[in-house]
Amino acid sequence: MAKVFPKLNWCKARLGKDLNWWVFETSDKVNWDVDGLSIIDPKQASHMLETLEGLRDYGLDDTIVEKAFIPFSIDSKNSKNDLKLVRCEDSVFDADEQQLFLLADTLDDERSPYAEFLDHITKLQVQMLNDTFNFEKDVAIEDLEEEIRENYSNDYMEGRAIHTFHEVMDILEYVPDGYSLEDEEDDEEKKDDDEEDYEIEDLPDDDEEDIEEDDTMHWDDDEDDEDKNDDYNRYDDMAFSDDDEKY
Repeated sequence: MAKVFPKLNWCKARLGKDLNWWVFETSDKVNWDVDGLSIIDPKQASHMLETLEGLRDYGLDDTIVEKAFIPFSIDSKNSKNDLKLVRCEDSVFDADEQQLFLLADTLDDERSPYAEFLDHITKLQVQMLNDTFNFEKDVAIEDLEEEIRENYSNDYMEGRAIHTFHEVMDILEYVPDGYSLEDEEDDEEKKDDDEEDYEIEDLPDDDEEDIEEDDTMHWDDDEDDEDKNDDYNRYDDMAFSDDDEKY
């Protein structure tokens, strides 16, 4: 069942220098603050969902996963390769097949569906670790949370936002020092997988309206710069009809 956010019909996102997508405008400017608002791209979503499968034997709740994210599909891009994303009713679990972007549902600050999701996978990750390894002392949820907070401490102090994908994967890939869930071959395969790029092609361009840049995301306007072009070569299999609305 689709979530009801009457004012959140679309959002606009751009690729940051960290090669992650960040939202800089939404249709609901009252309830959604775009300062540091990240969104998971289709490749990241695919990797996240694949990793979550490892927790299924420990009680992964698909309903909690589904509620944690709001799916968006690409509507169009402008000359700067900024994307306009529109709400869709597809399942979060179809993110890879449907090329969906996933926005974490953090609207309820006190107990958001995304916060519940993080608590859920943290608990399951700890259960999986204690079942997999013969620790002298079982890992506690507090151990995982404390180590992740320490890893983020410099980012917090310098005012850098933590991207949703990294926040989730830091939990799903957590193991205590001296232990590993992957052998060297798996690590190499993962590295090669991470280096694969998409390319954004055949999207309707919007040359009539330029989106004003903000202070939080500096963008290089030199369209002939090869380095910048390399940053955007990430989405080569996305299909769009000629009738897609430009923004």
